[in-house]
Amino acid sequence: MARDVARDWMWSEACEMLARAERMHRELFRPARSEARQPEWEPPVDVLETDGEVLVLVALPGVDIEAAQVVIEEGELVIAGTRLLPKELHTATIHRLELPQGRFYRRVRLPAGRYSGVRRATIAGCLVITLQKAGLNRG
Repeated sequence: MARDVARDWMWSEACEMLARAERMHRELFRPARSEARQPEWEPPVDVLETDGEVLVLVALPGVDIEAAQVVIEEGELVIAGTRLLPKELHTATIHRLELPQGRFYRRVRLPAGRYSGVRRATIAGCLVITLQKAGLNRG
């Protein structure tokens, strides 16, 4: 009996993990709403919070991070830019093209609060945006 319960629990956990992976895959390639009618895609985002900062990691492989636009609007972080196939590859024969191309746009609700500093960095193909919480004494 206990063995059946453990097996059923493991099976339900495995099914949930597969469903979660499918949702993540669909989210990665879900086109964003666009008023400009240009093709858009939404990069996956992680938002993490510490006592002093909010970290936003945006998966943007192959994107010129310096050209990505990042602004805070009404409590949301807005990330936009373009991922283009390098010119050197325009004449290449494409056998598989899974990384989305073209304009990307993503709005992410930030944790409530005020932010006094913003830093950008690139780590392993991700844009890392660090928002320092306002009003904290660092000393």
